[in-house]
Amino acid sequence: MTSWLPLSPGERSVAIEVLVHGPLSRTELARRLNLSQGSLTRLTKPLIESRLLVEVAEAGAPAEVRQGRPSQPLDVVAESRRFLGFKITEDMVYGVVTTLRSDIVARLDRPLSGHDPAGVADLLAGMAAELAARHPALAGIGIGVGGLVRERAVVGESPFLQWRNVPLAELVQRRTGLPVVVENDVAALVEAETWFGAGRGLDRFVVLTIGAGLGYGLVLGGKRVPCAEEDRGFGRHWIIDPNGPLTPDGRRGSAVSLLTIPSIRYQIRAATGRDAGYEEILARAAAGEPMAARVIDEAARALGALVAQIANFAMPQKILLAGEGVGLLDVAGDTVRETIAAHRHPLADPVGLETKVSDFHDWARGAAVLAIQVLVLGAGEA
Repeated sequence: MTSWLPLSPGERSVAIEVLVHGPLSRTELARRLNLSQGSLTRLTKPLIESRLLVEVAEAGAPAEVRQGRPSQPLDVVAESRRFLGFKITEDMVYGVVTTLRSDIVARLDRPLSGHDPAGVADLLAGMAAELAARHPALAGIGIGVGGLVRERAVVGESPFLQWRNVPLAELVQRRTGLPVVVENDVAALVEAETWFGAGRGLDRFVVLTIGAGLGYGLVLGGKRVPCAEEDRGFGRHWIIDPNGPLTPDGRRGSAVSLLTIPSIRYQIRAATGRDAGYEEILARAAAGEPMAARVIDEAARALGALVAQIANFAMPQKILLAGEGVGLLDVAGDTVRETIAAHRHPLADPVGLETKVSDFHDWARGAAVLAIQVLVLGAGEA
């Protein structure tokens, strides 16, 4: 199979435009990239010869007319390569296989029995081998980890895994023989939503995740804004209510203390002496149980205030709420929306708020998108 690499900057821009927005006619592609037809022909020729791009039939055109027409749209060969994406949590590894356009074609999950880096790498390599047996032509691996990641290779710090300075990319690549990209899991999810999801085609876009922690990603000019302090405490110092609850993780009344699943469970446990799962707490709040209703109401108001503040300062066209904690909107969505409105100018445009009920396979898909960007297209290296 012909290699696509290395792509020149011009070839890369063409490939990305078609991958994210295609199929596109040559005329439209030239317009989008401000290229002459001659320059576009020069750039697309090697991409077609290497089978990264292919000419496709125009919808509705007779078969005898479709062949050999210069106006035929270009599209990527989505099935020509497969990618592995892994999301590592405290007690599980979630794996997916995707196409070049990030469609999930297989899933494989395994429990994580320990956090020893070599043992985790062994588990990832075993899962990769199992998936590769069913899905050949794997081009690379992306791994999402909750924590600080350096140079898309080393986990500098991960509180969930209790890791410091773990060269995860090297450990997995040595065992699999495949190129590996490691990234903060929220950053990977933001990249996936920017290219293939809720943020596609938007200039200003925000992803806010609610779950075991809080995650935040900002997209400006269609590109994610990287941050050296990624996943090093977003929300722990963002004070929503100075008189709010004090929990083990986060300052009093912070977004983390009010909104995350562990904090909500902690508040219920401290008040009742009984542990309860997040879904149970939501159900009890919906049924009007006073303590659960109070905690969930506080969380909803905190979320509304946080969304409004993000909208006021970042002015995004859309905010995507994702993560395992978004069930809060099902129970207290009206409170969230009322609080957003109360913290916005009366004449401000409504916040473009979208909720995505996601599981950890979506996070794994995000890691696979990082592999597509970096290993295949050489993009997203900022």
